[in-house]
Amino acid sequence: MDSGSKSEEIASYNNSSAKKSRLQSMLSALLDDPILSDVPKKPSLADVDTLLNLELGSAMKITIVKMDSTSFDVAVLNSATVKDLKLAIGKKINEIEQARMGHRHISWRHIWANYCLTHHNDKLIDDNSLLSEHGIQNNSKGRYEYDTGMPLCADGHAQLPRGML
Repeated sequence: MDSGSKSEEIASYNNSSAKKSRLQSMLSALLDDPILSDVPKKPSLADVDTLLNLELGSAMKITIVKMDSTSFDVAVLNSATVKDLKLAIGKKINEIEQARMGHRHISWRHIWANYCLTHHNDKLIDDNSLLSEHGIQNNSKGRYEYDTGMPLCADGHAQLPRGML
């Protein structure tokens, strides 16, 4: 290889758009790997950080069971609060809806005003309480329940509006 073509190759690599394109193709190839199926298609630094913490044991995976008995997983730090869990759920649902139907607005204020999360029939009402205070740990299951303001029914017969959670 002559020095002229070598310097052209170096100049090409140093071009920021070439770097960005190369990184984008590498990221795309990595995200298509089945081992990384839990990584979002457009991961933020916080997403990657949480997944790394999950692997290191300082984060937990929680399965959220919807009222139609379908479920999805979210990951939060071991020190997470109910509010952190709600934010993770909102992000995951928005991601799912975006992939399925394109842009769609969900009023989370409405959702959390009418529905609540539960863990073993314990309502997670206080946004500032730690998940660990409710016995939630890695691989726990949380549920959406219709919030009647009364104790939960054993059958959980209320349904979310079609298309919602």
